Amino acid sequence: MDFLPEEIENFILKNTEKEPAVLTELNHETWEKILIPRMLSGHLQGRVLSMLSHMIQPRTILEIGTYTGYSAICLAEGLQKDGKIHTIDINEELESMVNKYIEKSNLKDTIINHIGNAIEIIPTLDTTFDLVFIDADKTNYSNYYDIVFDKVKPGGYIIADNVLWSGKVANGDKNLDADTQALIAYSEKIHNDKRVQNVLFPIRDGLMIARKK
Repeated sequence: MDFLPEEIENFILKNTEKEPAVLTELNHETWEKILIPRMLSGHLQGRVLSMLSHMIQPRTILEIGTYTGYSAICLAEGLQKDGKIHTIDINEELESMVNKYIEKSNLKDTIINHIGNAIEIIPTLDTTFDLVFIDADKTNYSNYYDIVFDKVKPGGYIIADNVLWSGKVANGDKNLDADTQALIAYSEKIHNDKRVQNVLFPIRDGLMIARKK
């Protein structure tokens, strides 16, 4: 699915900060070699994540769903000095590619790459987070939210990707697949959680941003 008309997207990208060269290289390699490359955050969303990170100025970030490492590198741009980002992905086949680009970005001391089940790994992380980015298996979004909430500092943010799911969440179909049902439930869960302030931004495939009160 094209998220925007091509001429609008081209205008937006023309007037958006260019992605760093290392991210352009990572973008190209992902599209050339990796299955389902549209999972990559890409230029526009990557610059949004970088901007949000610069605005929040986090000391600690948790990313659930590394894929090829593009979004982790974008988020790392706004970290405070000596800040850290923990990123988790279950797909060990992408580990070498992720580590290659972490090295190329001079972030090997900043990005801590975990391979495994996030639901098992998160409780072992003895830290709190200023920012959490959820971009993994959709059926576990609500579980990830529940498991990270107490680890997020007051005033911290939880950002979830793909909450519009190519428009499927709003098409009124009664026979929804499990991922779509899970994303609808996630958005409703956040919207009804009085502990957070939330806005659903129609950026690319939808970013639900929740600020912990």
